[in-house]
Amino acid sequence: MGNARLLLTLVVCLVLGGGLTAAVLGASRAGGPHAGSAAAGPAVSDYVDMAEVPPGSAPRVLPPSGPDASAGSVVVECGRNEEGHYNEDNLVVSPGLVAGAHHTHAYVGNLSTDAMSTDASLDAAATSCRGGDRSTYYWPVLRRPDRPGPRPHEGSAGHGNTGEIVAEASVRVEFRGSPVSRVVPMPRFLRGMTGDAVAFTAATDADVRARWGCSGAPDRATTRYPRCQAGERVTRTLVFPSCWNGLETASAGHRSHLLFPSGGGVCPQGTFPVPELRVSLAYEVAPGVPLALDSFPEQRHSPRTDHAMFVNAMTEEQMAGVVDCLNSGRACRT
Repeated sequence: MGNARLLLTLVVCLVLGGGLTAAVLGASRAGGPHAGSAAAGPAVSDYVDMAEVPPGSAPRVLPPSGPDASAGSVVVECGRNEEGHYNEDNLVVSPGLVAGAHHTHAYVGNLSTDAMSTDASLDAAATSCRGGDRSTYYWPVLRRPDRPGPRPHEGSAGHGNTGEIVAEASVRVEFRGSPVSRVVPMPRFLRGMTGDAVAFTAATDADVRARWGCSGAPDRATTRYPRCQAGERVTRTLVFPSCWNGLETASAGHRSHLLFPSGGGVCPQGTFPVPELRVSLAYEVAPGVPLALDSFPEQRHSPRTDHAMFVNAMTEEQMAGVVDCLNSGRACRT
């Protein structure tokens, strides 16, 4: 009864404070196999030696299979957050609510992104992307919990996310086409998300999308923290849905307007193929170093909770260039 009252109080306070946060969304989906666990995590079972992960486990990239396939690729050069753009906001999930994420996100692209951002403010801001793309791309930070950090965002902030933030050694923002059809432009200010921030307590793994790996074994992937060989980088790959409903730039739950294609690359009925966004992150991590992904307290820093968000702020001309490159089968960089 006490837990029920606490949850009700939390929901009421957050609603009166300006909106539901991802914490409430997570609580409403609780009930999975780990619900109620009091441990802080990560657990020993959250790690795996990549030598034990079978080859061929990495999600395969489908080859073009028809005359209408869009076989090109576009890499958007946005740096690796050299600016130190971090905050605990989530513009996609909890707009207008400062610190609504309850954990820290790292950003590339738009340099102004926070909870109070609007389409107009994004459109007017500076960007880390060389070609002028003002879109925002962001994800939860990765930490070393064994090494306290003195810099901003390395303290607790009351949510149990502590430790030195591990800076990205590389960030690759890439758009790919469809293996079976041409793609159409994303609308301006389309919001998208991938992964499941509450996967640890969710009833299923249906929304677990991120894959972890080691740079020396690109054909192997896992949903656990990888133990890599000396000299290899720890990698995270976050692929976004690429089938748009043609109507909305956002939706309740943040998923129904932008869906994943089938295993064969075909979009669900009533949706249209748009450029597929892939964010690939890499970190210099010595063998045996503990890792902890920022998360809600009840998610215990599970690697399965990895997720990312973006807001497309490309101009129509910039997006047209991306679409043309993909549909013509070229490899481009901006």
